[in-house]
Amino acid sequence: MSFVITQSCCSDAGCVSVCPVNCIHPTPEERGFGTSDILHIDPEACIDCGACADACPVNAIFPADKLAPKDRIFADINADYYKDNPDISSGWTDVVYPEIPRLPEGLRVAVVGTGPSGGYALRTVLNRTMAQVTVIDKLPTPGGLVRAGVAPDHPSTKDVMRTFDILYRDPRVQMATNVEVGDDAAAGQISPAELAEHFDAVFYAVGASRSRRLGIEGEDLPGSTSATDLVAWYNAVPGADGPEIPVDGTGRAVIVGTGNVALDVARILVSPPELLAVTDIADRALDLLHQQNIHEVVLLGRRGPESAAYTAAEYRALSVIPGVDVVVHDTADGPLPELGRPADPDNRRIVFLFNTSPVRANGDGHLETVTVATGGDEYQIAADLLVRSIGYRSAPIGGLPFDDESGRFPNVDGRLTGADGEPIPGAYVLGWAGRGSTGGIGANKMQAIETVERFIDDVVNQRIARPVTAPEAFAALLRKRQRKAVGYRGIRAIDRREREAGAREGRPRVKFTEVSDMLSAAGRRRR
Repeated sequence: MSFVITQSCCSDAGCVSVCPVNCIHPTPEERGFGTSDILHIDPEACIDCGACADACPVNAIFPADKLAPKDRIFADINADYYKDNPDISSGWTDVVYPEIPRLPEGLRVAVVGTGPSGGYALRTVLNRTMAQVTVIDKLPTPGGLVRAGVAPDHPSTKDVMRTFDILYRDPRVQMATNVEVGDDAAAGQISPAELAEHFDAVFYAVGASRSRRLGIEGEDLPGSTSATDLVAWYNAVPGADGPEIPVDGTGRAVIVGTGNVALDVARILVSPPELLAVTDIADRALDLLHQQNIHEVVLLGRRGPESAAYTAAEYRALSVIPGVDVVVHDTADGPLPELGRPADPDNRRIVFLFNTSPVRANGDGHLETVTVATGGDEYQIAADLLVRSIGYRSAPIGGLPFDDESGRFPNVDGRLTGADGEPIPGAYVLGWAGRGSTGGIGANKMQAIETVERFIDDVVNQRIARPVTAPEAFAALLRKRQRKAVGYRGIRAIDRREREAGAREGRPRVKFTEVSDMLSAAGRRRR
């Protein structure tokens, strides 16, 4: 009986490295790694040793005969991968050991951002060097998009943070959350120039937190929002405003985009509130979704089904939501289907409309309809909510170069570059901040590892300037600039309070939604 990888797979690829028969694909060296939603176990080659399940950081791997009912479809998904990719083969492989260069003593490194890219960079630095590392995040709680972006109904995927939490406890690591990097010292920010003065290297893993715009009339009407803002709202990110959804409206939402995030949003909007009530979804979102009772979500694909950006695993997962029908319609094959009429009148519905583009958002003070174009004709879709999910941009950081056109920090192979196109010594950029909003946790992991290796190469070849400040100087600067910085003990205190609140309600945690409450729990009260 083989093992099976299920939807909560984070593509960390830790399972790949421990498999003795190389039966988990795609590997980091193969096509599709980083874009495939999950990895896949070859059922014909698996020897049932269980090493992959032990190594999985998110509890996504199970014996085929132990799969939960909702996960049984993944036995077919794993097997189908090898039917669709006959050139992928399994077999015994040789172990390759990395070269370990001699590095100078006293290296100091800063990692800005605590999402997967930052976490894997931290792990690689700790494993490959003896550097002291300071980890910085603008929010009091670490996690980046693991905490703020992973859907509430995918709790296992968030378990990857457990591996990072072990790193935060390392004696060579200093945590500094509730600290923002920028050029506004009066606001308590630490500048990139100051970081460069105190560290041999700074890794910027700040993600892509801003959404791209549709550029249509009415896009800023109340009731029109971005997937970025909506996800932040239901994932309890402090400062994230909720959408203005009338509780007595049409009960329909329109989402522009067919990527995995769009499907996440659709799934959350139509999932029965009682299922979401046992997750860590923000109370503010649960209350509104329960009142609003969205019964239909329409996803607009501006091109055909062959161009859909979602993965097979994410799409198939829609079929296991109780009481939800899924309809796929390519308007190239005919006019828009009648909306609002599921096969079972008691069910909710997700409708995919391909070759359909938004033209205008309409309404008197609030979104009422969305005009869409398909086949040379225009149609009106009544809706209470319009969500754009068409890509993401990084937010500029004062004092760092930024390419506004691409929404990324300019870099060559992870080395941050200046206006002259040349690498800035000791400055690196990771993940979506440097690569753009493509690839998941697995792709971010590999890029983080590769970029740290380039840093090591830069150190060996003396391409970086060693800081002249004393090792304790940055801590003194931090105390002076941001007196409410949170260390590891404060982070654990926040986590403990959230989990205790969750335990009282039968949930994983109840997240704080205000920074002030987080700081109070961390022992950083305003004086």
